[in-house]
Amino acid sequence: MNMKKNIFAIFAVIAMLISTAPAMAAAVTGKPAELQKWSFAGVFGTYDTNQLQRGFQVFYEVCSSCHGAKQISFRNFAEPGGPEFSKEQVKALAAEYTIIDPELEEGERTATPADRWPSPFATELEARDANNGALPPDFSVLAKARNLAKKFPMNFYDMATAYQEGGADYIYNFLVNYEDAPHGVEIGDGQSYNAFLGTGISMMSPLMDELVEYDGTDVPLTVEQYAKDVSAFMYWMSDPHLVQRKTIGFNVLIFLSVLALLMYLVKRKIWAGVKH
Repeated sequence: MNMKKNIFAIFAVIAMLISTAPAMAAAVTGKPAELQKWSFAGVFGTYDTNQLQRGFQVFYEVCSSCHGAKQISFRNFAEPGGPEFSKEQVKALAAEYTIIDPELEEGERTATPADRWPSPFATELEARDANNGALPPDFSVLAKARNLAKKFPMNFYDMATAYQEGGADYIYNFLVNYEDAPHGVEIGDGQSYNAFLGTGISMMSPLMDELVEYDGTDVPLTVEQYAKDVSAFMYWMSDPHLVQRKTIGFNVLIFLSVLALLMYLVKRKIWAGVKH
């Protein structure tokens, strides 16, 4: 009887998910997302060091004037699997910033590689005053805080590769879809229309073609390229140890597979003389 109840409960949950999927999809009123091919996608994906360095350049030259990254230390930029800047480059970068330290007589000091990336504003009130009343979000984990709603049931590829790049896809589509507001759509004063969100927002379009000059590379200097590079960089900030985590997971799977094979052979050996 309990088995029948459990089976019924499982089918009831599945039916509920299927029935609510169209409603969840219909709640998205903006432009459909264009999914990107990311080097870090899938079970064996890794970060593209060159792309992360370009993405950092976009963040440094464009985004960091409004957005902080308080969960990231300067020294993280030199770690394997990330942008992999040299220690000298990281020290020089940190030296450009000042850290407020009440314990010091001067009240402030030059940043070191061990310090977190500082906020461009001293207080939340100052940040809102500079951004039309809106509070610019911290970039540290924004790629994990945002995601794309996937229709249920998911396709085989998403299930097989453990699709986790929704945050990067979200940020990319957000950045490339600033447009003029459609006829009949009203937005507030000082706002810009974003077709991906389907509404007006306080942040104006931060990117334009040829805004950032990439040295020593032939990648196009377009909004789409900037958006993809900085989206990848933001995803790295939200998961800087992705490569190590995947490596450990793969090694664990190999270990468990070998262990399962050994247990099977041991079982066959122990019970070989027993008639069934």
